[in-house]
Amino acid sequence: MSTQSTSGLDDAPTTDHPSRSDGFVRGLSGMIGGPLGDHAVALDRPAGRERRFWTAARIVLALACLALALHWVQKSPCQDGAWQNNVQYTRFCYTDVLALYYAEGLNEGKVPYRDHPVEYPVLTGYFMGALGLPVHELGVDDPSINQGRWFYNLNALVLGALGVATVAVILALRRRRPWDAALFALSPALILTATVNWDLLAVGLAAFGLLAWAKRRPLVAGLLLGLAGAAKLWPLFLLGPILVLALRASRLRAAFTAVAAAAVAVVTVNLPAAVPYWENWDRFFELNSSRAIDWGTLWYIGRYLDGRVGASGTGPFEWLNANISTLNMLSYALFGLACLGVAALALLAPRRPRLAQLGFLVVAAFLIFSKVWSQQFVLWLLPLAVLARPRWGAFLAWQLAEVCYFAAFYGELLGASTGRPVFPEGVFVLAATLRLVTVVVLCGLIVRDILRPDRDAVRATYPDDPDGGVLDGAPDAPWWDRWRRRPALPTEPLSVAG
Repeated sequence: MSTQSTSGLDDAPTTDHPSRSDGFVRGLSGMIGGPLGDHAVALDRPAGRERRFWTAARIVLALACLALALHWVQKSPCQDGAWQNNVQYTRFCYTDVLALYYAEGLNEGKVPYRDHPVEYPVLTGYFMGALGLPVHELGVDDPSINQGRWFYNLNALVLGALGVATVAVILALRRRRPWDAALFALSPALILTATVNWDLLAVGLAAFGLLAWAKRRPLVAGLLLGLAGAAKLWPLFLLGPILVLALRASRLRAAFTAVAAAAVAVVTVNLPAAVPYWENWDRFFELNSSRAIDWGTLWYIGRYLDGRVGASGTGPFEWLNANISTLNMLSYALFGLACLGVAALALLAPRRPRLAQLGFLVVAAFLIFSKVWSQQFVLWLLPLAVLARPRWGAFLAWQLAEVCYFAAFYGELLGASTGRPVFPEGVFVLAATLRLVTVVVLCGLIVRDILRPDRDAVRATYPDDPDGGVLDGAPDAPWWDRWRRRPALPTEPLSVAG
């Protein structure tokens, strides 16, 4: 007869330690004495039972604050807005936040969409106005203040808070694996790109949406993902994996609730700008439909290869750059095919994949086939990568590629500004290719984890999907079980007796 602990402590899960569970970290730990020992009782308490102040969660949150402070220091040479002698490129400190305070007319008190077209989705435009217009009013009353600096620092404060909140969400989703959140908190990409643009607004809202879904609140999850999608479109792509996984688990009511709530949120946020100021609101869609191949994308690499293969400059990628409508259709078609592949993977996998795994694959596919892949778009993938595959080795290889691309990108910007190339074009293309390849490799590793669930680090700690909400622990739908167990078709024709 089995006995049960009256305190419940014996049955509580202990915290995962990367030096024990992650081969890459275990190898590095040899430099400081090896993996955490079996007698390290104080660090091996059940998750949530720590008695010390500096718990793993608090350490990770402190590291996130430190990383964002380092980012602020790195951007400090550009904060005065006096960008002389290309200091924004030579010091790697360019930020759209400061540049667009003037370009979008916020320094003149222009209201986004009403007085000026905005090249971003509406919630980002609202966010710019909510912070920028008070700064302008303050500057009118006190001309001595540097409005650009005040605007940037106010944005850095709010976006930094959203970055820390995202770390807190990851910690909440991975209470048994708190050190996973350190991947996000210490990522070089976060340190380098946190306030290049307003992407952390969408990242933070999407993270809270995933948390609400994990807490089995599909209505709240849909509203938050809809708001995130109104800031940047990519969070809406997460609804696709939710639908497919819900189909396999026969939990479509919750999925439809989330999708409907997201649609309501998107429409509600867009209407106040779209109805009275259609042309200014439509600027985002018009710009994206007419935009040519941008730096660092798959298509940009193809254009470079066109020039290397043939001197005429009439290769297929160069032709696509001159025929934007065809490029758009091809890009959307490839992304659509990738999404169908992810859906098929979700339905055919031996065990239902985790939401974060499919979410990473879909957003990564969008970036891989998109004609625009800005440097800060790496922030879209960061939380999904941590939740999908918290393995340090491949993650750090990807981050190294992002750092190389960051440096090469600024070299390209400086060369374009001065008319004197900093290095051969092939160096920038190599950096872009390295970034592309590492993202593809991460996708391949996640697909492998889906097809071989025994290799999934998260499922080594959790029984199913801690992000799954109503999907977590749910059995597959009866129709799926019947389909998987159907008898094999005969390989030879049946003989007819007599």
